Amino acid sequence: MFSYLRNRFASHLRERSRRRARLVSKDGRCNIEFGNVEQSRFVFLIDIWTTVLDLRWRYKMTIFISAFLGSWFLFGLLWYLVAYIHKDLPEFNPSINHTPCVENINGLTSAFLFSLETQVTIGYGFRCVTEQCATAIFLLIFQSILGVIINSFMCGAILAKISRSKNRAKTITFSKNAVISKRGGKLCLLIRVANLRKSLLIGSHIYGKLLRTTITPEGETIILDQVNIEFIVDAGNENLFFISPLTIYHVIDKSSPFFHMAAETILQQDFELVVFLDGTVEATSATCQVRTSYIPEEVLWGYRFAPIVSKTKEGKYRVDFQNFSKTVAVETPHCAFCLHNEREAKAKEKKGFDNPGFVLSEVNETTDTKM
Repeated sequence: MFSYLRNRFASHLRERSRRRARLVSKDGRCNIEFGNVEQSRFVFLIDIWTTVLDLRWRYKMTIFISAFLGSWFLFGLLWYLVAYIHKDLPEFNPSINHTPCVENINGLTSAFLFSLETQVTIGYGFRCVTEQCATAIFLLIFQSILGVIINSFMCGAILAKISRSKNRAKTITFSKNAVISKRGGKLCLLIRVANLRKSLLIGSHIYGKLLRTTITPEGETIILDQVNIEFIVDAGNENLFFISPLTIYHVIDKSSPFFHMAAETILQQDFELVVFLDGTVEATSATCQVRTSYIPEEVLWGYRFAPIVSKTKEGKYRVDFQNFSKTVAVETPHCAFCLHNEREAKAKEKKGFDNPGFVLSEVNETTDTKM
């Protein structure tokens, strides 16, 4: 019992360490860290718009609330300072004929309320600026312009965050596992992808990258070496009619990096297959990219995907997503090299070959018969 638990715990730790090494998570997030960057982090303030859009919602809302509260309080102090300099406050005991710069400012609280009313254009009519002070008029104009800028920036940032195509990408899903089986007489790696919305992705294109560690002939070790993986769709690789789930496949031929892998050795390989889908959102015309990845444990050799599309009695097409990632075991060659040799052997059987070592010897037949 103890040895069983120890083996389970060891396998769990190996699985976790394997997952930590994944560059791209299943939902498309990149697991990479930048260290010892020479540029200062203040350089991100130069492109403040992109920086704000990339922030998480909790940080964005914190900045949103802090910007408004900070500007209201700052201008509240300025309005209080104008009233203090012009001696409009009650502690200065102004005369009856005294005309203040701002009506009904009696302290810091009323100055803050006037600042809030001015910037958000509430206009209760109780506090107002008079023509007595040019400073107050200039401050009113400056706060109104700055308030419009803050409103436009913050509202635009939130609207852009909500309408980003990144959210549309979450409605594109890939199968949990990739499978390897025969398709059209060829050994192929297959992946299923589905669009969960009825709106299409225009101009969709699917491709892949195989990430692995390689050693060059010069002895240089390249980590995360990228190899192009071409995926094929029966409907065509360009302008996919992406209304129903599609099965994309990669032919494992001599030019494929999977050619020298076998069913017994694929789990011992160290690679990560990253699959990309690029397209344009039909509703917003914004481009988006969907990513996912597969490690050797997620590539099932000798399986195919279960059927997912059927036709009802009413003539409607039905997609059963319960079978989306379901796989079925099928008879599959244990390596692409074996299938290639088998196909060559069958092709040679259909052809005739001359034996250069064969010599035809003539036999002279005699018709004489001795009695």
